[in-house]
Amino acid sequence: MALVTLDKRGRQAAASEPDRLYRELARKLLASLASGAYKVGDRLPAERELAADYAVSRPTVREAIIALEVQGLVEVRVGSGAYVRRLPGAGDIPGFNITAFELTEARLLFEGESAALAATQITDAEIAELEALVDEIADENRRAGGTEQADRAFHIAIARATRNTAVLNTVEELWRLRSTSPESALLHAKARTANVKPVVDEHTAVLDALRAHDPAAARAAMRAHLSAVLDSLLFATEERAIAEARQAAETKRARYAVTES
Repeated sequence: MALVTLDKRGRQAAASEPDRLYRELARKLLASLASGAYKVGDRLPAERELAADYAVSRPTVREAIIALEVQGLVEVRVGSGAYVRRLPGAGDIPGFNITAFELTEARLLFEGESAALAATQITDAEIAELEALVDEIADENRRAGGTEQADRAFHIAIARATRNTAVLNTVEELWRLRSTSPESALLHAKARTANVKPVVDEHTAVLDALRAHDPAAARAAMRAHLSAVLDSLLFATEERAIAEARQAAETKRARYAVTES
C-alpha cells in the first residue's frame, strides 16, 4: 500500500512522487561540477554521450542543461556544445521552473480542445480577426528581430471564441508562462535566434477548420501545429540532423496520443 502523508492543512499529499528525469539529471550534473570534475571553460560531454551515460533521452539532457544555463553555470554555444561558465557554490541548487517542452505539451492538450470548442461558437467577425492576424504573423516573420505578438493574439482570439472564460484564462496563463518561466523563455529565444518562426501554413490550416465550423478538423489542425512547435524546439538545440530531432519528439507525442482514442 502506498504511503500517504498530510500537509499542514490536512490535505492528502503523495509521500514520494517520482521526480522528473531532467531534474534528477540536473542535480547530478551540478554535483559533478561541484566535485571538481570540470573547470571553468571546459566543454561538457556531447549531448548524445550524456544521454548514454545517464540512460536518458536527449530531450531530457537538453532540459537539464537549460536548467543549469538559466543559473549561469553553463553556456550553450550553438553547434559547439555546453561549456562551464562558473562552478557552483555551496548555495547553488537547480531552480526548476516550467520548461518549454512541458509548456508546449500542455498547450497541445488545452489548445487543441480550445480550437474544437471555438469551431462551434466562432462568428464571422472573429474569423475576419483571425485572417488579419495570420497576415500579421507573415509580416512579423519577414521583419528582422520581429516579435511573436500576432502569434499570441491568434491563439488567444481562438480561446476567446470558445465563449468559456475558464478556457480563455487557462490559455492566457500558458502564454504568460511562455515568457515568464526562465527555462521556457530561454529555449524560445534560442529557437528565434535559430530562425524558427511561427509557420503561416499551420495557422492557416487552423483558420480553415474554424471557418468550416469543423471541431474535429480544428482540433487536429491545432494539435498538428503544436506538435510541429515541439519539433522546432528540439531543432533549436539539436546538434545533428532534424530527422533525429523529430524521432526524439515522437517519444514525447506518444505520451498523449492515447487521448485521441
